[in-house]
Amino acid sequence: MTHPAQIEGLFAGRQSATIEAARGPRVTVLLADAHPVARRRVRSTLERAGGFVIVGEATTAAETFAETAWHRPDVLVVDPHEFGHLDVADMIGHVFRIAPGTRVLVVTSVDDDASVRSALHAGARGYLVAADADADQVLRGVQVVANGEVIVGRSVAGRLPALFGPLGGHVPYPFPQLTAREQQVLERIAAGKSNLAIARDLALAPKTISNRVSAVLGKLGVTDRAQAIVLARDAGLGRG
Repeated sequence: MTHPAQIEGLFAGRQSATIEAARGPRVTVLLADAHPVARRRVRSTLERAGGFVIVGEATTAAETFAETAWHRPDVLVVDPHEFGHLDVADMIGHVFRIAPGTRVLVVTSVDDDASVRSALHAGARGYLVAADADADQVLRGVQVVANGEVIVGRSVAGRLPALFGPLGGHVPYPFPQLTAREQQVLERIAAGKSNLAIARDLALAPKTISNRVSAVLGKLGVTDRAQAIVLARDAGLGRG
């Protein structure tokens, strides 16, 4: 005969499994940075948010490659500039050879043009400058990269046209983290248009535009429309 406590334990286990399944699959993350304070900051941010599993930490390039090969994380959060003997592009390229499905988010204090260009050309899905990236933006960065999108920090976004303009004459959109529709919305925000005017332009409901505007602000890492306008105009939008 099954003891009542066993039945209760079995039910609790099934209930826990059901709750866990309802939450959906969690994003696996590997943290790679020579500085323990930087790793601890990202770890605590993700653990507080929930929905992430920190599968490991690395303090050198060799450890990063070994941990990546072993865990094959969804997202590698790395400061490649801390592993000074290795070129940034070479390091990111090696990560992709080891684990093609891993997406790379660079979080670093280095924001010179050559480093940004090198990392993004090598395939990094995000580049955040630590001085500009608070806990919320780091969290947003991991979420965006895990979803297969691209995100760059505010100090980088306005420089993208200058960074990539000379490369074959092709200038990428300055905010690649936005969807095509969100880009259309931002361009109209930068031009000073209201939500109602944007809705008329795009033949969408005002409520839909309101939701799109909120999404744009979140992806740009700004808190209001005025900040979005400044950021967009600095990048050359809304001047036509």
